[in-house]
Amino acid sequence: MTKPYRIITVCTGNICRSPMAEFILANAARDAGLDVEVDSAGTTQWEIGNPLDSRAADVLSRHGIPTTAHTARHFNTAWFAERELILALDTDHFDALLALAPTPEAAAKVRMLRSFDPAVAHVGSQAQGIYDPWFGDDHDFEVSWALISAAVPGILAYVTANGAAQGTDRG
Repeated sequence: MTKPYRIITVCTGNICRSPMAEFILANAARDAGLDVEVDSAGTTQWEIGNPLDSRAADVLSRHGIPTTAHTARHFNTAWFAERELILALDTDHFDALLALAPTPEAAAKVRMLRSFDPAVAHVGSQAQGIYDPWFGDDHDFEVSWALISAAVPGILAYVTANGAAQGTDRG
């Protein structure tokens, strides 16, 4: 029996950046035929129960990314044990996740999403964040789309190189 490689994307409220990353990454993995499951959460409880921001849904739709029902939720520390890769969308999320990590092994699973983007992979985490589009307009959501999308090939290459994305036995 095989287990999929599990990734979670994390932002502040789980209504803009992290669900966008979830849907973009899940769609790309599905298109590549990879055995990857992606979900998302927020570092705060501010938006628990709320749906995907309509502007995020609009940009995903314009780019042909199908979305399913989304309900914002708060990151659960138990998920460190259940996910192979935990992707922070901005530096405050990265720092919060590292502070929550129960072990050094759990902390090693936390990465900045853009650390997989070749354009910024060589810079420190402080320069790899994606600002919150919630305060902006459609252009800001398009910027988030572009920054997330640029990292997706690197993420898929990483999970493939780790032998998990091909459906290998993880259990």
